[in-house]
Amino acid sequence: MSIATMTSKGQITVPKDVREDLNLTAGSKVMFVKLHNGQYRLVARTGKIQDLFGILYDPARPPMTIEDINEAIAEGGAASGMQGLE
Repeated sequence: MSIATMTSKGQITVPKDVREDLNLTAGSKVMFVKLHNGQYRLVARTGKIQDLFGILYDPARPPMTIEDINEAIAEGGAASGMQGLE
């Protein structure tokens, strides 16, 4: 396991073994993808979009119905519309 320390400016040096595993070179881009459990996954932008397949899958969560999805969208829209009014 590799460990890095963040500087006071928020910068981290990616350890050499991690850079090699992810094929990162100078100028490479990385994404920090927030997972459903609050953790983050570091994803090298050197790959393809297909590399992200299944990243958000949670086998413990039952599938949502169309009604559930519509309700979640409505709640999110309502909450977004209320921003700044509280």
